[in-house]
Amino acid sequence: MMGKITFYEEKNFQGRSYECMSDCSDMSSYMSRCQSCRVESGCFMLYERNNYMGQQFFMRRGEYNDMHRMQSMGMMFDNIRSCRMIPFHRGQFRMKIYEREDFGGQSNEMMDDCDNIQERYRMSDCQSCNVMDGHWLMYEQPHYKGRMMYMRPGEYRSFRDMGMSGQRFMSMRRITDMC
Repeated sequence: MMGKITFYEEKNFQGRSYECMSDCSDMSSYMSRCQSCRVESGCFMLYERNNYMGQQFFMRRGEYNDMHRMQSMGMMFDNIRSCRMIPFHRGQFRMKIYEREDFGGQSNEMMDDCDNIQERYRMSDCQSCNVMDGHWLMYEQPHYKGRMMYMRPGEYRSFRDMGMSGQRFMSMRRITDMC
C-alpha cells in the first residue's frame, strides 16, 4: 500500500501544494512553508529540519487544515522541512532498549507498547536501542507524551548523535496503524 500526503502553503488547503508519495529529505525547493496538509493514505513522520532531523510528528490518515492548531495535539514545531513514509508492518514487533549509549547498562527486550519504562522495567532512562522488528514511536515522557522519535529496524547507538541531545525516552509504542 502506497502512502500519499499533500502539503499546502496556506491554511485550509489553499495556496501552492506539494504531493508526496515517498520520503522527501528537503521540501524547501517545493514550498516555502506548510500551513495545512492532507494525508490521503498511509502514515508519515514530519520533521522540522531537512534530512529527517529535529523534532518529529506522526501523521495518520486525515485532514489537518491548520498546522498551528496541531500544537494542541503535541506537535512542538510549525515548520515542516522533510517527511518520511512509514511502511505498514505485518508480523511481530521486537526492540531492545538500553539505559546508556552504545548498548550499555540495563537492557530490556520489548514486544509490545510500554507507557512507562521506569515503572515497568525500573529504568530511569533509555539512551540507545536495537529495533529488530517493526516500526516504533518513542516519547520523552511517560504515557506517550512530549516529543517523539520514529524508530525503524536498525541499531541506534546514541540518540544524542542523532540530534536528540538532552532528550530521554520514557515510553514506547508500536506503529500498528494501517492508516
